[in-house]
Amino acid sequence: MRSSRLLSILLLLQTRRQLTARELADELEVSLRTIYRDVEALATAGVPVYADQGRAGGYRLVDGYRTRLTGLTEQEAAALFLVGMPGAAAALGLTAETSAAELKLLAALAPDQRDRAGRLKNRFHLDLPAWYQDAEVSPHLSAVADAVLHDRRIKVRYRRWEEPREVERVLEPHGLVLKNGSWYVVAAAASGLRTYRVSNILELAVTEEEFERDTSFDLAAFWQQHLKGFDRIRYTAQAVVRVSAGLAARMYDVSFPELVNAVAAGEPEPDGSVVVALPIESVGNAAASFSRFGPALEVLEPAELRTALAELGRSLLALYE
Repeated sequence: MRSSRLLSILLLLQTRRQLTARELADELEVSLRTIYRDVEALATAGVPVYADQGRAGGYRLVDGYRTRLTGLTEQEAAALFLVGMPGAAAALGLTAETSAAELKLLAALAPDQRDRAGRLKNRFHLDLPAWYQDAEVSPHLSAVADAVLHDRRIKVRYRRWEEPREVERVLEPHGLVLKNGSWYVVAAAASGLRTYRVSNILELAVTEEEFERDTSFDLAAFWQQHLKGFDRIRYTAQAVVRVSAGLAARMYDVSFPELVNAVAAGEPEPDGSVVVALPIESVGNAAASFSRFGPALEVLEPAELRTALAELGRSLLALYE
């Protein structure tokens, strides 16, 4: 533990040039006394570290000194893909490894390269959850991630959307995917490769049993095929709607990708309205989705969707009249 902290102090001074004892203590979450002892240990070991006195002072290395002790540990190397994604790293329990890997990468760069990397980090930020929703809380995510990294089977009690709602499964987790703030694990079960929402795992036990991973498995390719298959299952019908001229002009502010894309590709009528065809999941789902636009969106087909919207309107009128 101490050796890792000493290396962190060395790399911090190399990348940031000068830091006070308080800044080092806050960065490493230790006491000032620990920092004083660690800096003394570095100096005793021959590292040319010294302290500038005064209000603007702090610890620094002799100009030109660079350490080559920047080798990544196995866990730090595994966390490299999460550098720049602090939220995802924290969810997976890899915050410390990600920070250490980033620090070692910066220490290995020349000063001008390090400055450019710092500018990129401070000027670009990735925020994964969609608007109006928070990232899901997945208590078992860290354990699933560990099983994915070490090819270990897991036993889960899982809540799904169809009956029976709760099932028990033995899974061989091949990969994790983060989609709009929700984590999904792609895992092999008795029925083949499937996708499971991590937040729907009610209970989990990681076994000591290792499984043999399919070397041809491509997580990104599998996920793309999964999304295409999901859309084929999800969209069971089609609706034809008339979008008013006013709503068509406000598409830039509408959170409904299928409608936005259809209107953009459609031809306006003489009155400025646009008639488009949209895929729908079900009559009930479409009625709830379309009702938020009020009279600015009129369903032309199918008739049962028009009936569902009329019934919804009458029930609202009866409630609020």
